[in-house]
Amino acid sequence: MSERRYKPYPAYKDSGVEWLGEIPAHWDAPRIWRISQATSGGTPAKEELGYWDGGIPWVSPKDMKRRVIDSSEDTITERAVRETGINLVAPPVVLIVVRGMILAHSFPVAITAVPVTINQDMKALRFRQQVEPIFAVWLFAGVGKGILGAVVEEAAHGTKVIRMDRWRALLVPVPPIGEQRAIAAFLDRETARIDALVAKKERLIALLQEQRTALITRAVTKGLDPTVPMKDSGVEWLGEIPALWEVAPVYARYEVALGKMLDAKRVTGEFSGLYLRNVDVQWDRVNTEGLPEMDFAPWERDRYSVRPGDLLVCEGGEVGRTAIWRGEIEECFYQKALHRVRPRAERDAPRFFFYLMYMVAKRGVFAGAGNQNTIDHLTAIQLKHYRFPFASEPEQRAIAAFLDRETARIDALVASVRDAIDRLKELRTALISAAVTGKIDVRQEAAE
Repeated sequence: MSERRYKPYPAYKDSGVEWLGEIPAHWDAPRIWRISQATSGGTPAKEELGYWDGGIPWVSPKDMKRRVIDSSEDTITERAVRETGINLVAPPVVLIVVRGMILAHSFPVAITAVPVTINQDMKALRFRQQVEPIFAVWLFAGVGKGILGAVVEEAAHGTKVIRMDRWRALLVPVPPIGEQRAIAAFLDRETARIDALVAKKERLIALLQEQRTALITRAVTKGLDPTVPMKDSGVEWLGEIPALWEVAPVYARYEVALGKMLDAKRVTGEFSGLYLRNVDVQWDRVNTEGLPEMDFAPWERDRYSVRPGDLLVCEGGEVGRTAIWRGEIEECFYQKALHRVRPRAERDAPRFFFYLMYMVAKRGVFAGAGNQNTIDHLTAIQLKHYRFPFASEPEQRAIAAFLDRETARIDALVASVRDAIDRLKELRTALISAAVTGKIDVRQEAAE
């Protein structure tokens, strides 16, 4: 499916646009203002009764996640259109985002299938007869990066906006109308093939992740020897465990301590120290780049510091997300959004407890008996009183070593599949760009 299999056009000419380069000799390169008309949008008053929750889609940047727009998250009424002067645009029009959700590598663009209204961060483009709207969608998707470099600028608070005066002056490649349809048909078919391959690989990743979780769950609740006698754990979500294992509340085996509350008003810089936040703790990984600082007085430093072997558990966000501190930097502290979980004795291996936390978090145990509904916070009291299974210290270490090895193998497979997905997505982008700019001739391909 490489674009190298497609032939170029027989003759080319300079487009006059640096980022576009040469285009087929029989194509035009008009300015956008010559081939389209832009319609602006707006927002009806939120407090006005009878304006919202009607039957007319009101499209905003958050709706621009698919190529064809036939509905929206928010809707307005006919009265809102009538009284506010917001334009109701009939399909097909091309919608673009002109403020906010604009990135250097992204050009949010879609085509409408039903009459819509839009908010003030959008434009609706109606094209003249020489341009098919669906081709325009593919065109902007394919040359978005080049266009954005020419028309986007920073506004207040880092917001990115399209300068419409620059936009109207843009030169864009436009093939004959029949060729536009052929290109659109070709891209519909080929991108659908690529998307199907991506979906298949994403399903494979999901299956591998399920296998990973099942492997961890079995190891930390049943052990590695399937022949050992079992007993009832007395914990509903846990079921049977090996007969020689112990079930104990976390507080009996580990010390649980919440971090320091951030108070920007009291920062003096006199006892400054780097600290970890919730976002810095991911599964089995701690970020130490660009950490913020706050004051930790001499009498607080031991209470709020972390040392190698400590587990850091997220109180909120993805509740229970855990990583082990390995002493990545010499002195580091942690804030209130995290629990520091430290073994009380050498009979417990932190790495085994890490896998326990992964199992209970992924199974939704913190929501109560495996219920998948999430909770907002995992308090220290809650964490301390959860009852977990504990093997002997040598068995804990053996289980952790086994899981390190087996999960690394699965993670390598997942990484390989993700690389393949990235390559497919790159191919998709390159294929669209090559087709809409005339770098490849797909007329025969479209006819097949």
